[in-house]
Amino acid sequence: MSTAPDPRPREPKPALVFDDPLDQQSADDTDRGWGDRPSGDSASDLKRFLDEKPPHHI
Repeated sequence: MSTAPDPRPREPKPALVFDDPLDQQSADDTDRGWGDRPSGDSASDLKRFLDEKPPHHI
């Protein structure tokens, strides 16, 4: 017994991109986020301080 072919069209496979990745700007190429402190109240500042403190400073 033969089975009928699937009438639904298949999704196309993703195309390979051969662009040079060094021609594109990365997130590290911008100055955004460098040295910026998140705005918040003193409680969030204390939480950030305690989270980022090295273990030998406990």
